[in-house]
Amino acid sequence: MRSKLFFTALPMCLAIAAASQAQVVLDGSAEAKLYGAAIAVQNTQTQFGDATQGTVDFASGSELDACYATIDGNFLFIVFAGNLESNYNKLDIFIDGVAGGQNRLRGNNPDVDFNGINRMGDDGTGNGLTFDADFSADLWMSLTCGGAPLAVYMNQAQLLTEGGGTGGYLGTGGAGAAGAVIFKSGFGFGLDNSNIAGVASGSELADTAAAELVRTGVEVRIPLSAIPGYTVGDLKVCAFINGGGHDYLSNQVLGPLGGGANLAEPRLVNLENYPGSQYVLIANSGATPCPSDLDLNGSVDAADLAALLGAWGGTGGDLDGSGTTDAADLAIMLGAWGACS
Repeated sequence: MRSKLFFTALPMCLAIAAASQAQVVLDGSAEAKLYGAAIAVQNTQTQFGDATQGTVDFASGSELDACYATIDGNFLFIVFAGNLESNYNKLDIFIDGVAGGQNRLRGNNPDVDFNGINRMGDDGTGNGLTFDADFSADLWMSLTCGGAPLAVYMNQAQLLTEGGGTGGYLGTGGAGAAGAVIFKSGFGFGLDNSNIAGVASGSELADTAAAELVRTGVEVRIPLSAIPGYTVGDLKVCAFINGGGHDYLSNQVLGPLGGGANLAEPRLVNLENYPGSQYVLIANSGATPCPSDLDLNGSVDAADLAALLGAWGGTGGDLDGSGTTDAADLAIMLGAWGACS
């Protein structure tokens, strides 16, 4: 089997030593002072249409031009710069953060988004979307948009080694800063479809310089506690544009494919067969210094308590890594009450 190398046109690793000084605001944009430089850049033209509208909501094509990431407190923020076509195409996002998980998608994962995750998995014949050999997904998220007025929908599911686990529909929002939303679970998103630059339409190698300039697209907020068993350490992210039924994988993958046509049937795709690493690496060198400070204002106070109680039963206030916000998390917060040291 050929060896795998990182895409060398730019750094693929983002080292994050501590939470950023300013809190990230979801709006579908990778602000330079918060996100810094891109950690992956697209090198393949899009066969899912090149958007031309230039509006924050509707887009006539889908492309993944670049990826930006930062960790702010207990949350991972990622911007997938480009466009998500408003025809219910899917942006599928997979995260590998701990040992175990699924290198090849199983067919017994939670029934989420009309069984979308299992549509990509083993149908009983031994197939299923397969990632790079050193990538085993622990968490899946998907976003899609369409309708008039435009609505954006978000789903998520655990990917346990033997299948099963939990997952479900997170909720809906809209485009732009006004349409961005944070759900009770702690997940959230912002969408800005205004990009008209980036990669062109086709299947050839793309202009990476143009792709690297794009900083608007889909921005997601992910509670680190939603990754089963995760506390600290490197995170790998694989993302791609898929068809409306999670049934037709495009050539818009990050890390990039290095040119070529749409990959088509997801169950028959093995990303290990493509040159380079088909994921982005995010290095998290240390745990948040004050995990109970949910609003990141430097103190554990009434606002954090309200946020924890508002997330009760979900994952948005899960401080002990159990996967649920409950009395144990409340006890941790009360024990940390006051200014963060």
